[in-house]
Amino acid sequence: MKPSLVAGVVFERRLVVDDARTIGFMGEAGRVYATPALVRDIEHTCRDGLLKHLDAGEDSVGARIELDHLAPTLLGMAVDIRATVTGLKGRLVTLEIVARDPLDQIARGKHVRFVVDTEKTIERLKAKAAKAKTVGVPGS
Repeated sequence: MKPSLVAGVVFERRLVVDDARTIGFMGEAGRVYATPALVRDIEHTCRDGLLKHLDAGEDSVGARIELDHLAPTLLGMAVDIRATVTGLKGRLVTLEIVARDPLDQIARGKHVRFVVDTEKTIERLKAKAAKAKTVGVPGS
């Protein structure tokens, strides 16, 4: 990690809620920003922001998310996601999340990410895949 990664660093992203980010089970009139899509967008905002503060060969993975999805956001509305680094403990990074559409704060929460060495992570994944294959885990 670079010394630029400190508490108080802010990552922001603006996006527009498109059809793929909405729920469809209430019909076309009920299309709003889906919570799983919001979580994915928060994860991408945090990861992309962190990458600017990581060394070559490092990346980050999500470890925890707490989220209150407070208000619906309509199809076509803009959303601003703001993630603020609130803590660093070794390779663990804690972020405070706020998301807004033009009318409401739509979400707030906390996200924890872990900074990983990409090569070591891939080696651990290969070892797990090999182990899964030897014990007959489906899909391995």
